[in-house]
Amino acid sequence: MRTIAALLFFASPLLAAEPKAHLGLDYAEPKNERQTLDVYSPAEGKDHPIIFWIHGGGWKAGDKKSVQKKPQIFTDKGFVFASTNYRFAPNVTIKEMTGDIAKSIRYVHDHAKDFGGDPKSIIVMGHSAGAHLAALVCTDDRYLKAEKLDLSILKGCVPVDVSMYDIPKRLKDGGTVGPAAIRQVFGETEEAQKECSPAAHVAKGKNIPSFLILHVADRPETKAQSQWLADKMKESGISAKVVSAEGKTHGTINADLGKPDDLPTKELYAFLAEVLKK
Repeated sequence: MRTIAALLFFASPLLAAEPKAHLGLDYAEPKNERQTLDVYSPAEGKDHPIIFWIHGGGWKAGDKKSVQKKPQIFTDKGFVFASTNYRFAPNVTIKEMTGDIAKSIRYVHDHAKDFGGDPKSIIVMGHSAGAHLAALVCTDDRYLKAEKLDLSILKGCVPVDVSMYDIPKRLKDGGTVGPAAIRQVFGETEEAQKECSPAAHVAKGKNIPSFLILHVADRPETKAQSQWLADKMKESGISAKVVSAEGKTHGTINADLGKPDDLPTKELYAFLAEVLKK
């Protein structure tokens, strides 16, 4: 069933207005700057669908503030836009990072009404390392279950340009990132690497949301991993589409997201319109 915000989104963009910014919100105790998030809300209305954004940075760097013009672009479209921080390797494991993401999603879900949002209409998105974490929290339901939530609160997942959906396969196939660097983040054993691999957790009956997987066209390992994940999802009856972005770099596919005439953006808007119908 469509929300009021979704109907506005399908009709036309909202008139540009400065979003309401709620910055530096603590989603965990004890307080830690790496466990905070920023939320931007449309100036008016309620029951807006929510875009939950996870920044990149190689699992070792990055910040929730690196969102370019996304807060303005998406609040103009009638979305609440949340951008989260999380802790980094080597101080924490991938499991602990993903636990941070789940805690942050729980905070957004529990406080959605305070921001004019719909707690049952959350779309998880992320770039680079954030794309991997987005895919992992949307396929391995143990993370949200630990926060007493279910994958059914998620309407969709949009991971943007990462080559780490199946870590053991990625190590076998090779690529621009060396095996030592991959093992440093994801562990030495195949068992540990599978635990961190979204593809390993794809299965029927888990309420895994629809996926739109965006990647740079001329990055072979990213292309291969994106298609591999989509194929695994389709085998389990989960909707998944891969969009190969021509003429983009790892940086511009992220920076251009939301701009007029940007192909990945057009695919994103079509995807959002479709998943918000449900």
